[in-house]
Amino acid sequence: MDVKAYMADVGQQARVASRVIGKTGTGIKNTALLAMADAIDASRDALIAANHLDLESGRKNGLEPALLDRLELTPAGINGMIEGLHQVAKLPDPVGTITDLTYQPSGIQVGKMRVPLGVVGIIYESRPNVTVEAASLCLKSGNATILRGGSEAINSNQAIAICINQGLEKAGLPKGVVQIIETTDRAAVGELITMPEYVDVIIPRGGKGLIERISNDAKVPVIKHLDGNCHVYIDSAADKEKAINIAINAKTQRYGTCNTMETLLIAEPIAAELLPLLAEQYRAKAVELRGCAKTCAIISDAIPATEEDWGTEYLAPILAIKVVADIDEAMDHINQYSSEHTETIVTENYSLAQRFLREVDSSSVMVNASTRFADGFEYGLGAEIGISTDKLHARGPVGLEGLTTQKYIVLGDGHIRT
Repeated sequence: MDVKAYMADVGQQARVASRVIGKTGTGIKNTALLAMADAIDASRDALIAANHLDLESGRKNGLEPALLDRLELTPAGINGMIEGLHQVAKLPDPVGTITDLTYQPSGIQVGKMRVPLGVVGIIYESRPNVTVEAASLCLKSGNATILRGGSEAINSNQAIAICINQGLEKAGLPKGVVQIIETTDRAAVGELITMPEYVDVIIPRGGKGLIERISNDAKVPVIKHLDGNCHVYIDSAADKEKAINIAINAKTQRYGTCNTMETLLIAEPIAAELLPLLAEQYRAKAVELRGCAKTCAIISDAIPATEEDWGTEYLAPILAIKVVADIDEAMDHINQYSSEHTETIVTENYSLAQRFLREVDSSSVMVNASTRFADGFEYGLGAEIGISTDKLHARGPVGLEGLTTQKYIVLGDGHIRT
């Protein structure tokens, strides 16, 4: 295959399709989404069979457990994809929304209208459900999209592509609205990120190495997050039951996700009481604990933490623990080592909670809740295209609004400038 020619053709089709989907009404877009959901529901056996091929190949090729976990497509995962499509269909369509309309002294009205970005290229690893999430959000927000999944999920993604095409066809939309790259040749990625004439923005989802490469080489604007080094701080004014439940859930509910807690910070006045209780539950789940000197003095089987541990996204049953004097030391630690993804404070002190919300500079900051809630589905976005730790153009879970931009509009009645 001539990858360069193939990608140019994909780009041209996407640009043409972006002009169609950008002016398509909400009803037609919702028809496509619901038709995709029906097609996925009717293709469960084919999707599972295709996914089994990918899993078998992944195991043979020594794919890491965290990536195998992301790769697996279970019946519950298929249900989640269908539910996500239904939720996105129910969400308000942001395209065409007018805000901030005000009269100016000249008599004109000036406001802003929300419009699609155009063509969105998405590069991701392992998780086949991303294919549906990305397609649904881009379509509903009026964008054409080019999806390039990892080679490890090629069979799953191509099976899903059939369902997506069926949905587009039923709604009378061109196939170019959602295109899933058919080749596993890595040169396709290099072409996709260097086609500003066809692609308006790139969104990479995957490991730190992938995202750094895309960010360094792209000639197209990138919405990214590099990693998810998330923290939970248990304050001395925390409710102990809440603290234990949150700290266990944030780490063990799922290991291979970017919103999993990687470092637990705990206030010194309650460390001796809570850490043994937490350690007991972590041991039961085979979580390896790496701690500061004060932590190791309380938890005898904890491994001394290194400087590297504080900045590591493990994506595995490993947890770093540090005993801190108070909220100030906790926030200093977070500001030094965090990837600015998600941080939580557990406390019953309202003033400290408000300080934490104001002073911690991450894309999601929480009070008395597990970091695992940092997710587009849980935030009511229906799904997410990714979680951005950038400050421009979108931050946090990127849903429909994050896939649009604004243009100024002016309403006059024959007004001329004097």
